[in-house]
Amino acid sequence: MTVSPFDHPFLSGLFGDEEASKLFTAEADIRAMLSFEAALAEVEAEAGIIKAGAAKAISKTCNSFKPNLPALQDATRRDGVVVPELIRQLRKAVPSPHGKSLHFGATSQDVIDTSNVLRLKQLCKILDARMKVVLSALSHLDKQHGTKTLMGRTRMQPALPISVSDRINAWHAPLVRHRERLIILSQSLLIVQFGGPVGTLDALGDKALAVRAALAKSLKLGDAPQWHSQRDRLTEFASLLSLITGTLGKFGMDIALLAQGGDEIVLHGGGGSSAMPHKQNPVSAELLVTLAQFNAVQLSGMHLALVHEQERSGSAWSLEWMLLPQMAVAAAASLNLAQRVCGSIKSIGRE
Repeated sequence: MTVSPFDHPFLSGLFGDEEASKLFTAEADIRAMLSFEAALAEVEAEAGIIKAGAAKAISKTCNSFKPNLPALQDATRRDGVVVPELIRQLRKAVPSPHGKSLHFGATSQDVIDTSNVLRLKQLCKILDARMKVVLSALSHLDKQHGTKTLMGRTRMQPALPISVSDRINAWHAPLVRHRERLIILSQSLLIVQFGGPVGTLDALGDKALAVRAALAKSLKLGDAPQWHSQRDRLTEFASLLSLITGTLGKFGMDIALLAQGGDEIVLHGGGGSSAMPHKQNPVSAELLVTLAQFNAVQLSGMHLALVHEQERSGSAWSLEWMLLPQMAVAAAASLNLAQRVCGSIKSIGRE
């Protein structure tokens, strides 16, 4: 039993998405944090800040390191972040005397935020691929049924006849724009976080900018000044997640309403009822509405998390950790559900 429907033993069958959820596991987070530490050591060695032998030892340790998870949990409760204990364990594992060179010039937020961005980069690929699939499925429906007629409805009342193509375009066009938004947003979102304790990289002196650029290149991320307290990019990404689920929620609502009428759409594979065996409930379409509403609610929290006090926040920062992963999984799950709904439509409209 869990507190989240996204990884609940049976509710995850409705809301979950295994591929997206894997990006937000402790294992994936630690793996990305270790990638940051290994890359940092390597670029600092190239810049002559630490010894090449130290970088080699740190990189080798990071590649095979398995942390003590219960100790991480206990320390995070005390420190508010996982990184101090992770670094302590890593330093102990790195052959002496190289442990002191680990994490040089960095701070916990550099590690955590860059880990998040590395995993969001993978999420962006998943979202783009799935939007492409849904767009293709909608285009296929248009080719099959686009010339048929539906009753156009305004304010949920019968208005004038429209074509099925007219309705499908209202589902299709926003997703095209969301793919374009994702491409543009990725350029500003997928950047390294590296600022040191207060964002000034003082420990690296006049080599700071070169090291940051090299670190970004090593991690295949964009380079930009530190953004410890500037959370607009993450909030803008959360907004896009809500736009995606909102568009798919409109699609789901339309399908559920068409199914309610019963004479303009034929679906297969609907959900059953324990009391009424004849029913074919449009479960997947309904879930699209639920996930749209869920993300719309979470988005307000991400806007609250914009309010980072001074150079770093504890409360606003940790609020992001609670909200953004669930919004990401909701968006990924919605795209899979939308594909399923498209595949369930046997017929739509009248000849």
